[in-house]
Amino acid sequence: MNRFRRQIKFAIRWARRCMLTLIAFAIMTAAGLAGECQELQNLDHKILDSRSNDQKQAPQKKNQPKLDQAKLDLPEQAQQKPNHDHKVLIRDVASVEGIRYNSLIGYGLVVGLKGTGDKQQTYFTIQTLASILQRMGVEIPPSVVQSTVQVKNVAAVFVTANLPPFSRPGMPLDVLVSSAGDARSLEGGLLLLTPLYAADGQVYAAAQGPLVVGGYSVGSVANSKQVNHPTVGRIPSGGLVERDSSLDLTKLPRLSLLLNEANFSTAEEVAGVINAELASPAAAVIDSRRVEIQTPGSKVGDLPALLARIENLEVRVRRKAKVVVNERTGTVVMGKDVHLGAVSILHGTFSIEVTTTYGASQPNALGAGQTEVLPETKIKATETPARNVELNEGASVEELVTRLQAIGATARDVVSILQAIKAAGALEADLEVI
Repeated sequence: MNRFRRQIKFAIRWARRCMLTLIAFAIMTAAGLAGECQELQNLDHKILDSRSNDQKQAPQKKNQPKLDQAKLDLPEQAQQKPNHDHKVLIRDVASVEGIRYNSLIGYGLVVGLKGTGDKQQTYFTIQTLASILQRMGVEIPPSVVQSTVQVKNVAAVFVTANLPPFSRPGMPLDVLVSSAGDARSLEGGLLLLTPLYAADGQVYAAAQGPLVVGGYSVGSVANSKQVNHPTVGRIPSGGLVERDSSLDLTKLPRLSLLLNEANFSTAEEVAGVINAELASPAAAVIDSRRVEIQTPGSKVGDLPALLARIENLEVRVRRKAKVVVNERTGTVVMGKDVHLGAVSILHGTFSIEVTTTYGASQPNALGAGQTEVLPETKIKATETPARNVELNEGASVEELVTRLQAIGATARDVVSILQAIKAAGALEADLEVI
């Protein structure tokens, strides 16, 4: 009996707690709804106040000019007049005449290969090896040079390098080594001492050292694997300058700047900026690529400082509109200033497919003929209907390419169409085919 009473009391307490919880939740919900209603009322008051203010100020705005709705619809960038001029440093668009790289070349041998060198029929490799051995005091009879000497671990190579301006003896150079024979790989090879010649026939550097090859070739002719190009290697700092080829700036009566791209406007801009910096008419435009600068006699020794000032000057450059296409790969590169005239393009494809199948012709069971294989050739011509692309005046090449891709034109079709548009005079840019 007592147990039953305790259970009843516990149930009554639990019911009271639930009721209190429900009442508290209802009170909080009512408070939240009241706050939202108050906020809505405040918002309505604000809207009414703003409308009344607008009605009061409406007579004052009648005399003001109306804004152009078309101007409001345009984005801010479209309202501004496009400016294709941009500023660059003089050193980025021009170079000093006489301060340049010089190409060097040499012929040598790479030794230490693991059976991947030139084969025996490569005669000049054996001849070069015999000449080197002869200078070392080793005599090889000419009768056995071609028949006995094996050069599987030797490869004849050409060595090239670029001689920087103001190079002094002892300055290191990076050299590039390329196989001249039928060697399969130069991996693990060592370049023997090789003199490097310039265009005047004089030796300006010498190269020697182990090669760094970014690939490999393993296996035989029937089953082999090749990664990258293993017949070309590089020797970082493998060359040393042996002859002084620097230019004496103090003996120059004048300086000449050569523009990277011929442009009269850029040349005039460069001359004007230099004259403004030097506060004298020292720079003069000779042609579309050359600007001459008169150096005062009292400042001949300060030519490096003068060149440093000139190279860091900024000039406004307007790039020439140009489209570059590569017909071999179907690549099209264009600038943002390239535009087209009003043009209509009809593009269709015509293809001819020739297939040959071989079938066996057998004679009858009791016949005296022979079984022969006879070719059967089929020709199929397919021509798709031409599709039309129309462009308005001032359209960009990007828009043209997008529309051509939409009708299924390939990259090679785009190249051909661009050439046809240029021939029609509707391409407002230079077209360069590489």
